[in-house]
Amino acid sequence: MTEYERPKAQALSSLKDKVVVLTGGASGICAALVKICHEAGAHVFFGDVVQKKGEEVEAELQSSSRRNHAQFIKTDVTSYSDNVNLFQVAYETFGRVDHAVSAAGIGDKGKLCDPNLTLETVRNMDDSIMTSLDVNLVGPMYFARIAAVYLREHKDRSAATAADKSLTLISSIAGITEAPGLTVYSTAKHGVIGLMRALRKPLNRADPFPIRTNAICPWMTETQMVKGIRDEWLKAGVPTNEPYDVAIIMAGKWKG
Repeated sequence: MTEYERPKAQALSSLKDKVVVLTGGASGICAALVKICHEAGAHVFFGDVVQKKGEEVEAELQSSSRRNHAQFIKTDVTSYSDNVNLFQVAYETFGRVDHAVSAAGIGDKGKLCDPNLTLETVRNMDDSIMTSLDVNLVGPMYFARIAAVYLREHKDRSAATAADKSLTLISSIAGITEAPGLTVYSTAKHGVIGLMRALRKPLNRADPFPIRTNAICPWMTETQMVKGIRDEWLKAGVPTNEPYDVAIIMAGKWKG
């Protein structure tokens, strides 16, 4: 079996001076990735709907001795215009985007097929149930469409030869296997895998810069999203990930 050696953040020299756009950067896996990228010398622009935590991450990075850029932009990933604005801020600042990561996500809200539904109550749909689909699938679709354009653009074409460009989508183990009870979440994460597979070859042929497209499928990771299942998971003795563990593997995919 091939072994993937986890890189050290300080060894990710290929990220130095790269412009990275990310969603979900206020907490969890993507907050860890934002910090890793910035530590490696990248200029990071990250969006999240949770403004207070996003600004705290921004302040932490800006207080470091590093001179590379770190900027939080409040972003609702279910808003197409918010996604455009996130990329546009980065492009106006540096004239290009090198790597784009769609990592914002939420768990299920309510039950799609609630066993307590009756012939009467099933007549009305609880729209909040579909919020998970909007954030976890529609958001990445918006993000991918916009990223595919901004990753191709470079204001200084003379400095853009052999540019390395990538789009990374966050799915889940629930996107490739059964996840009983997580009906909408699992459906959305399966959709992210489909999105990656549909985009991979066309974006790899993008002109003037090929865009590598990948999807990451983390195992259960200790974030805010898993509060409801964490205790049972640990009681069963099943291994878990820390956000940094997943983020450093993602950053390592851009190495070299």
